[in-house]
Amino acid sequence: MARNEEKKFTFEEVFQQNERRIHYHIHKLGIRDPHREFYVEGIYALWTAYKKFDPNKGPMSTYFNFTIRNRLIDMIRKEQREQRLKEKLMADAEITGSSGNHYVGKTLGKKHDLLDNRGSEMDEVELSELLDIISSVLTTKQMKWFIGRYVHGLKLSEIAEQEGVTVDTVKGWAKQARKKLRGTVPL
Repeated sequence: MARNEEKKFTFEEVFQQNERRIHYHIHKLGIRDPHREFYVEGIYALWTAYKKFDPNKGPMSTYFNFTIRNRLIDMIRKEQREQRLKEKLMADAEITGSSGNHYVGKTLGKKHDLLDNRGSEMDEVELSELLDIISSVLTTKQMKWFIGRYVHGLKLSEIAEQEGVTVDTVKGWAKQARKKLRGTVPL
């Protein structure tokens, strides 16, 4: 006798008879489900339990309870992992205080904003100090990319056109420059 022949009920019938199980487990686990994500996961768990159920291994209701409860617990754990990761990323960003709008000067050892809060450009002395630090690390071509991108605000295609090279060449300059600057200047 094939597995499909053993099933006497359609999933719709099984769902109507067992929908309350999903609500029971959501309530029992203390889950708040305003967007009904856990409810949908419970329906999916019921469906997979219905498809995989083997009557020789025990009662259907026990298998449904087991499958629904464990699927909901897995979903809770997944959300908790994601929340911990978000908190860690937020804490890391808070520690570095990085908005992407500063550099750390080697000589001064402190952060300097490329743009102040009013959006005006940094003064010439600070810009000169920054460019001296960066030029000591980068090649001439990499400096062309850096100045074009961060001082003049040009796109890669504009830098490529200005220098008479392909966009891929400029991307290569940028990639190598970023590698060199990674510990020196956050970009």
